[in-house]
Amino acid sequence: MAKASSKSSSKTEKGIAIDIGISAKDREAVAHELSKMLADSYTLYLTTHNFHWNVTGPLFNTLHDMFMTQYTEQWQALDEIAERIRALGHYAPGTYAQYGKLASITAPTDVPEANDMVRFLVKGNEAVAKTARAALERAEEAKDAPTVDLLTRRLDIHEKNAWMLRSLLQ
Repeated sequence: MAKASSKSSSKTEKGIAIDIGISAKDREAVAHELSKMLADSYTLYLTTHNFHWNVTGPLFNTLHDMFMTQYTEQWQALDEIAERIRALGHYAPGTYAQYGKLASITAPTDVPEANDMVRFLVKGNEAVAKTARAALERAEEAKDAPTVDLLTRRLDIHEKNAWMLRSLLQ
């Protein structure tokens, strides 16, 4: 059995050392950035689902279906992000209070018109992409390849979603 180095291992809540080749300090920093990503992603998920339920107007079918596709994909991603935080040895945030402190985006307070929903979701997807980039930078510094991979995939999806939504407004 390999000797655990104090630089890359730490105690978890059960006292079992984590020794995955990433220091405790780096794991904590990456988990914090992923927590911001989770908060932004959850806020965007909830907003997209809300808009799916409440969209009206001539683009109803198009937007209703598009929003459902996007919120369904986002729902699956939430679990993947949270599980990566756990794999790094930290608890994933899971309350609205925690998300309110961590998120860079806020949910709308009313039900906007369809075009305003689209604009809001463009900005929301772009905000999540910015959060993902910051987390990606931190994960690269820590040489955390699984997190880099996760964030690269999320960037691709959110940038594509923003493009598709933006195209509806042109």
